[in-house]
Amino acid sequence: MPPAKKEPKEKSTHKLALKGSSKTVTEFFEYCINTILFQRGVYPPEDFTAVKKYGLNMLVSQDDQVKAYIKKIMSQLNKWMLKSKISKLIIVITSKETGEPVERWQFDVQIFGKESKKKGSSKTVDENADSTTEQANEKTDQDVQQEIQSIFRQITASVTFLPMLDGNCTFNVLVYADQDSEVPLEWGDSDAKDIQDAEKVQLRSFSTNNHKVDTLIGGMSVEKRRLPKQKARFGLRALSILTSSASFLVKR
Repeated sequence: MPPAKKEPKEKSTHKLALKGSSKTVTEFFEYCINTILFQRGVYPPEDFTAVKKYGLNMLVSQDDQVKAYIKKIMSQLNKWMLKSKISKLIIVITSKETGEPVERWQFDVQIFGKESKKKGSSKTVDENADSTTEQANEKTDQDVQQEIQSIFRQITASVTFLPMLDGNCTFNVLVYADQDSEVPLEWGDSDAKDIQDAEKVQLRSFSTNNHKVDTLIGGMSVEKRRLPKQKARFGLRALSILTSSASFLVKR
């Protein structure tokens, strides 16, 4: 029997780098959800406890149901990230009384090299040039951590310019995935939960050697009107866990 073919060293190294980068982005989203829930007062302060992460004191929920919900999201998100299937993650804060979205935190995920893989290797010179540029701009873990620190400082400071949320609120998490993504039974298609005439604030971004994440906040406008429900476009699917968040996530 012929010996099994060994995977090229470069390919193996890339897989390890992608795995590490995917974990970094997934962890970032997990702490973002917790931080936003605390800073925006979706849950009372006593539901949170302080932990050390990114060289900062982070607050994470201790509510068992919230923790289980976030854990379920992160588990599936990491699988999609490893397969480069994700383009957006959106945290939607919704009024419990009206069911209308009042705030929308959008995180756009760019995967380096994804488009070039789809287009093939017809432009060898350009690809080599891009590869050289990427290698020259490789980031250390400290570089990435400093960028993430800046984002969390901005999220914390957002309470100074975002309006207070009226009444009881809940939240939901949407994930924009490629059409060919494998979707678990507990996940289903969702509308985009857009907010018409929302006031938007662009926060800082961070990047690893494999991913870039941009952050955008959209708040309810004075008119408080919502766009008609829209499905995700451009070959993407907006997905969320089908279990009603309001049934077990709202607790004030």
